[in-house]
Amino acid sequence: MPTSPPVEPTRADLALPRPGQPVQLALDELGTPLSEVTFVVVDLETTGGTPQSSAITEIGAVKVRGGEVLGEFQTLVNPGGPIPAFISVLTGITTAMVVQAPRIEEVLPSFLEFARGAVLVAHNAPFDIGFLKAAAAQTHHPWPSPQVVDTVRLARAVVTRDEAPNHKLGTLAALFHATVAPDHRALSDARATVDVLHALLGRLAPLGVTHLEDLATATDPVPAEVRRKRHLADGLPDAPGVYMFRGPGDEVLYVGASTTSLRTRVRTYFTASEKRRRMAEMVRIAHAVTPVVCATPLEARVRELRLIAEHSPRYNRRSRSPERMPWVRLSAEPYPRLVIVRQVRADPPDGPPASHIGPFASRGAAQSAIDALHESFPIRQCARRLPVAPSPGASSCALAGMGRCGAPCVGGQSIADYLGVVAQVGSAMRGDPAPVVLAHATRIADLVDQERFEEAAVARDRLTGFLRGASRAQRLGPLARCPELVAARPRDVGGWEIVLVRHGRLAGATTTSRGADPWPAIRALQLTGEQVQPPVAPAPATHPEETDLVLAWLESPGVRLVSVAPDAAATVDEASTARGGGWASPVRGAQAFVDDPAAIARLLASLASGRGPDGHPEPAGDTDARPGGGMGVGATDAA
Repeated sequence: MPTSPPVEPTRADLALPRPGQPVQLALDELGTPLSEVTFVVVDLETTGGTPQSSAITEIGAVKVRGGEVLGEFQTLVNPGGPIPAFISVLTGITTAMVVQAPRIEEVLPSFLEFARGAVLVAHNAPFDIGFLKAAAAQTHHPWPSPQVVDTVRLARAVVTRDEAPNHKLGTLAALFHATVAPDHRALSDARATVDVLHALLGRLAPLGVTHLEDLATATDPVPAEVRRKRHLADGLPDAPGVYMFRGPGDEVLYVGASTTSLRTRVRTYFTASEKRRRMAEMVRIAHAVTPVVCATPLEARVRELRLIAEHSPRYNRRSRSPERMPWVRLSAEPYPRLVIVRQVRADPPDGPPASHIGPFASRGAAQSAIDALHESFPIRQCARRLPVAPSPGASSCALAGMGRCGAPCVGGQSIADYLGVVAQVGSAMRGDPAPVVLAHATRIADLVDQERFEEAAVARDRLTGFLRGASRAQRLGPLARCPELVAARPRDVGGWEIVLVRHGRLAGATTTSRGADPWPAIRALQLTGEQVQPPVAPAPATHPEETDLVLAWLESPGVRLVSVAPDAAATVDEASTARGGGWASPVRGAQAFVDDPAAIARLLASLASGRGPDGHPEPAGDTDARPGGGMGVGATDAA
């Protein structure tokens, strides 16, 4: 879809590089290579096993980067009490050695300054970091919450039981031929942990753990062949958009969208957060990821739908066949009937309007809506086309004898009388569904009183299916008829997110920066936006799910309508009731019952009291120009 440039360049302007074109990637796009990360490897000696009942007696730390030692930190700490004898035997630190040592409130600020900005590393990190955090809380120092790496967890991921019987520091130091043997003194153990860390990182590199961002999930239970594909996320933009996983033959395997960061979203496919088996299978055969940067999150979601419909990727399960979504309509014949169709057709030149509801997710859902209408109105259910004049020898079906059909097939009902019933059905489909709701609510109440709960559930499901189909058509139709709608929403970083919608299709999107005048961008968007041919409403000029996304965005908090062009083909009632524009929804429509199920009970109560069908959740009236949230749709509001 065409997108006009924002007033000032933004990340949404990024274009894909041409083959052979040199690209300079920013550090935030590459991540931080492990060779450039500063690690502070720390080890503590304590008087016991928990910070609640024990204290630190020694801190040792080594600062390293790129395999080079940048500094060391070591000090004894006065725990404020005697050191247990078994601890002295284990560490060699006695009470006499720490009597003159500084207290933790004097030591901790120096250590925090030594480790500032670095990644903390420890062997069995929860133990050491737990004591340090407890000391910070005790001495009222803010804990900086650095990233923490536990070499025990790293070792469990890459060191097998065949190589080492356990993952203790001494065992690993011997396995990796550390230059310093751990001896339960803080600095010696920290030096040994440095050698173990470097050895473990060397083993993780072939698995794709080469950057700091990779290290955060290095211990996740991810298959090695999946982890090795993490490089596919390298260089992806940190912007909203669509990503396509491609197979060995450059075929599209899967299409997804990110409303915030393509790079961050794609990386999740190589971590334990991805639980879907199909996705693990897809990642194993993927060879590349193609990004498509979008101006706004809405554009990203819409492009995802369009690319899925275009490529039909075998690992996408939704939205691949929009043409298969069925509708329910009144047929165009002398005695119309309810039928399931794949395509919305224009009203016949003579006869009643070809009312439609839907689209439905399945043919079964469409049939449930038809059953609900048959239960509510005496419209014929036979499948054959009836002549204007009854055929000689024609006979009626059992429904006529039950009073559920006027039997036009045998002349029991004139065309005029039958079309009166059809008009009621069409009114329930296009506007007020109260007759259908009332019929089913009454039947459900009777069935429940008789404890026929299964039959009551069937009636409930039929009513729900009808209301959902009617609501969707009543929501899609007005936007499908609207030639052009421009709306804007404030961005979190300032400026505006602007969209152009034509006949329910997203025709363009752009953003403006903080403090910039949005009107030049709006006018440019209107001039360069996609030209869309009018559809046959209520079907929009695009995939119905795309229009659903647009409607959800338009009804979200903070959206302001800039302009709404009226439908030139609208009737007087349709145009005049929309305040200044061509987007209106029926007040007494099906959406009222979908949004507020209690409205059914209120309708029953109002009719039982003889006050008429005023139990709707909206005031009386035919139409009201409004989306969700009570914002005026017809009025224009400058962005």
